[in-house]
Amino acid sequence: MSFSCNALFFDRQDKAVLALVNRILDSPTGIQGRLFDPNLHPHGIEELVAPPVERMAYAVVNLLRNLEAGSGQVEDRLLALQTLYDEVLNSAHSTLRRNTARVLMQIMKDMVRSHGDQEMQLRLAHDFRSVVHGTPRIVRRMLLRYHLPEMPEEWNQLTFDDHVYDVNTRGRKTPTHLIMDAWIKGIRSLTVAYEYCLEAEAARELMRAAEITGISVRIGLEFQVAFYDHSVRFFWIPRGFSSNDDFLSFLHDPELVSLLDMGREVLAWRKERILNALNAWNSIVRPAVNEEWETDIPELSKDDFLTFCRGGNPTRERLAECIHGHVYPAMQKYASRLIAMGQDGAAALAHLETMSPDVLMDEWLSCEHFSGMPDCCINTIPDDAPPLMRMSPKELTRLLTSIAGGYRLILGVTDLSLEDAVEILWECEGAVTHLEIFNMKSWVEGRLPNIESIASLQRSLNLGHGPRIKRLLQKLTEKLRANGEDERAIKFQEILGNINTLWEHYRHTPLKCRLGTSSASRLTFGMGLVLRETLPKRAQSELDRKQMFGKPIPFHAPVEEHMIYREPENPSLWQCFLSLFSVLPGCRHLGMEKQQQWKLASEDFRVAKQGNIVNLGGISVFEDNNFTKKQHEKDVGHRTIYYLNTSVVNWLKVLLGFIPAFFSFYFVQDWWVLAWFGAFIWFGITGIRNVLQMVMTARGASKGTLVHWTEQVSVPRLCDSLMYTGISVLLLEVLVRVVLLQNICGITVDKYPFFVYTVLNCVNALYIVAHNIYRGFPRQAAIGNIFRSALSIPVASFYDLLLKNFLLGFGVADPAVYLVPSAAIISKLASDTVAAIIEGYADGQVNLRMRRWDYKSKVDQVFDSYNRLELLFPQEDGLKKISHVNGVDSMAPEVKAIERTFVINALDLMYFWFFQPRAQEALLQLLKTMTHTDRMVLAKAQLILAREHFISQILVDGLLGRNFSRPLAFFLGNHRSYLRQFLSLCRQLRHHGMPYASKNRHID
Repeated sequence: MSFSCNALFFDRQDKAVLALVNRILDSPTGIQGRLFDPNLHPHGIEELVAPPVERMAYAVVNLLRNLEAGSGQVEDRLLALQTLYDEVLNSAHSTLRRNTARVLMQIMKDMVRSHGDQEMQLRLAHDFRSVVHGTPRIVRRMLLRYHLPEMPEEWNQLTFDDHVYDVNTRGRKTPTHLIMDAWIKGIRSLTVAYEYCLEAEAARELMRAAEITGISVRIGLEFQVAFYDHSVRFFWIPRGFSSNDDFLSFLHDPELVSLLDMGREVLAWRKERILNALNAWNSIVRPAVNEEWETDIPELSKDDFLTFCRGGNPTRERLAECIHGHVYPAMQKYASRLIAMGQDGAAALAHLETMSPDVLMDEWLSCEHFSGMPDCCINTIPDDAPPLMRMSPKELTRLLTSIAGGYRLILGVTDLSLEDAVEILWECEGAVTHLEIFNMKSWVEGRLPNIESIASLQRSLNLGHGPRIKRLLQKLTEKLRANGEDERAIKFQEILGNINTLWEHYRHTPLKCRLGTSSASRLTFGMGLVLRETLPKRAQSELDRKQMFGKPIPFHAPVEEHMIYREPENPSLWQCFLSLFSVLPGCRHLGMEKQQQWKLASEDFRVAKQGNIVNLGGISVFEDNNFTKKQHEKDVGHRTIYYLNTSVVNWLKVLLGFIPAFFSFYFVQDWWVLAWFGAFIWFGITGIRNVLQMVMTARGASKGTLVHWTEQVSVPRLCDSLMYTGISVLLLEVLVRVVLLQNICGITVDKYPFFVYTVLNCVNALYIVAHNIYRGFPRQAAIGNIFRSALSIPVASFYDLLLKNFLLGFGVADPAVYLVPSAAIISKLASDTVAAIIEGYADGQVNLRMRRWDYKSKVDQVFDSYNRLELLFPQEDGLKKISHVNGVDSMAPEVKAIERTFVINALDLMYFWFFQPRAQEALLQLLKTMTHTDRMVLAKAQLILAREHFISQILVDGLLGRNFSRPLAFFLGNHRSYLRQFLSLCRQLRHHGMPYASKNRHID
């Protein structure tokens, strides 16, 4: 079924989003210059020129397209990440803010990657617009689709990965792309490994991207050195730097530069071996494959392969991936012939289907299958290897410790035996600070057979169990002698004789643990690990379900939960009220802000059958090459309803509510007015209440806003309410009032009005709470509706009394004739009256919460710019200079940049004032919490708007692109009015200053 060809599916906005994204993707040069200044707020003046989805699309295209562009596009990638991060965080309208942002980012990535598949892109565009509203049910469904565990909105989860790669080594992602994906997965701490060498540009990009997203990142160098007849890996992470710039300066240290030069020699040597393997494949393997497949596969050139590596190190895995893509067209032709052969070609076709890059690496790049193929799998260090690789562990650690005093030196235990671990720890003389006790890639490949015994050794060393260490060394010595390794047994006898030295190395400085995944590409092991206790219960259950089908991680980490209570900086009226009772026993935390924190009790991870560490990304499994064009099972019928046109869905919702309401009134009511028009009255009450509620909670009808009140009305939400209220007629009028109360219990409203209204309101309240939770309404609204029944009872009784007196006043002898059939209508009117107050308050709080987020970020930028301005002009009033009609006379770039930032901040604040719901109220609340000095600083910063010609020129010059007419007209038409109102507000609050200076603000 083609959704794109059916008018019942998708919206005009979905198709507009699709056209926009594809226009960007189809124009290689069109993406340049479309990323706005990162100081512009997503809810600010840039809304006048580009919708959020357009800005996100440009950002994602820059992130993914610039992968091929090299280091010259670093700033573009970072700007794109900043834009995308700000956009998605500010797009969510619900309490699931961060989880909504993660889903939005993932959907936009998929939309860009699905270029060419319009049907899939339309689905993603529709999903994107559905998720933006932040309905928890929809967000969680999308998290499940993308295998993303739900993270706590407090963002306090313990998620990490101590071993990943980017494009500069074994990976496929730029540092910015890697950080973006880590944030989408919910990772808060990341350690990136660079093999042998690290370029300053890569480190700068990685640290800047991590700073944008708030991820803690460490950078280290990975070394592979000789150890007997195999090799061992070390991961060296320098530490002790005061800032990112301090670390970048360290990269120019002469001793480190010498080490990096030695590392470049290793990479050049390895590159030569990989290119020799490519030549061998072209000359040996390719002809054999051509003969077997009866095809003509062209040679894979060195330039094509190095282009495929995208600036990263050539590796055996990358060569296999490149060859797989190179021969895929020939594989398709060969598969077509095998399919035509029927049963005779079935076995060969089955093998062809499974020929993944890993299979090609094992079969085509193996010296065991092809004698002329060089051995690229460097498990044993050859004699011609560069000096750095031929160092012993002891020599390498001495070199590394001489370069940096503060460091983490991590020993990888992959393929190591217990005696290997003991000997290396002894040889390194306590320089090894951590063991990479678990690596996801090695675990799945079965290369960690001795982690339990090595973990036991680590625990014995850390606890200072001398006798246990002694017995262990004795057993290992006997084992080596039994295996005929006499020379090594003598060394262990020496270690046993100096056991006190080994014991002292780690008795006071414990040997800690690190866990990583070695995640490098899409065809590898998913990035990220998490301590399951730190996730929401729903996410824990989902991870446990997935864990049933995989190999659980056999480690347990002790976790501590800390609850922190602090006095609120800006207490609400409710918090002030609760604080009055804090003197009572057991109530001392009332009115305080609560924050939950998780911490590792220790870094001593224990081996356990039921561990508490779970992989976030799963394992990317190569399914098949799909030569037989198999259609993977899709629950199309189930998914179809989600992609219906919104107008069609809205009409269906209204009909679904109206039909049961109409027939309920028609068959139950004897009075013709309610029989024929009861449903219309019922819908009218709900519709009017919803419209008034949405407009009033957004302050959409106030004089100070430029938004028309109709723009505050959400038609889908209105139709939802009409549907649920129509169903409630069947529930309340037929099932409860007539069937249950009247027919079964014999209770009628004329005899027992209070009891009938009580039952009707209680049932209605439970029903409303249920569908409010399902629809993702604010928590305050759902909780408030629990008390809705109690509050509605006196209101319904009042309305009943009012109607009774009204009818008596008009001479109706027996008002019960009309009151009895109108019971449900009266109950409904009372319920909606209370609902307007409860839900209206909750909706207003949502708007205020979003405006507080907006103002917090923007006002922080104002004061940050003010601090930098004052430091540049220590002898003058910086704010007075930039607000002067001639501006700042300095031509220094940093001064001009600050001046431009002040303009952006003032324009955004003015846009908030006129266009964003409840912005003026939120600003008033913020100003009341500030000192008089801070308010004056903020007010003076707005005076730059008086420089009409200067700001107009900035807008014309492209601050918001070429489409500057709307923002220019908005500025010219409203800046004087805004300045008058803002300054008047600040003067009114002159004597409302707080007795303390606000956090991070200017202090006189």
